[in-house]
Amino acid sequence: MKACCFYESPVGMLGIAENGTAITGLFFGNTMPSGEWQLRNTPLLAQAVDQLEAYFSGERTAFDLPLDAEGTVFQRSVWEALRRIPYGETRSYGQIAEAIGKPKAGRAVGMANHRNPIAIIIPCHRVIGSDGSLVGYGGGLNVKTFLLRLEQGISERDKNNLR
Repeated sequence: MKACCFYESPVGMLGIAENGTAITGLFFGNTMPSGEWQLRNTPLLAQAVDQLEAYFSGERTAFDLPLDAEGTVFQRSVWEALRRIPYGETRSYGQIAEAIGKPKAGRAVGMANHRNPIAIIIPCHRVIGSDGSLVGYGGGLNVKTFLLRLEQGISERDKNNLR
């Protein structure tokens, strides 16, 4: 049974969807995904909310949730590469293209990034333009800026605590 819940986060309302075994969506806003979904809490959705709360409070730098992102083989390879970008760091579309063995596929990487169904958990916000500029984000550039500053601030604070 497909279930969905909503979570009021520091970046606004987030919808989280699951299919009974894995998280299938994390989206901005409070519109139910299309298809047959029930609005309800499940143990997996509660775990996702707990991990998101820990992420936003700076207590979590990686998510440990089963994921099932529907997409093409190429899209899934991009999304897996996104998950390998370290917390607090960024990569360009070209760097992601190189990482998946398709160095000329920067534009296609951008399209796959745009179609990421599990925002934040699959960290598409960590992808920037080759010149270092912030480029499009499904939640808006203000949300992307917030997420990057959150991660970079916590990352810097952690580095300072090690000195």
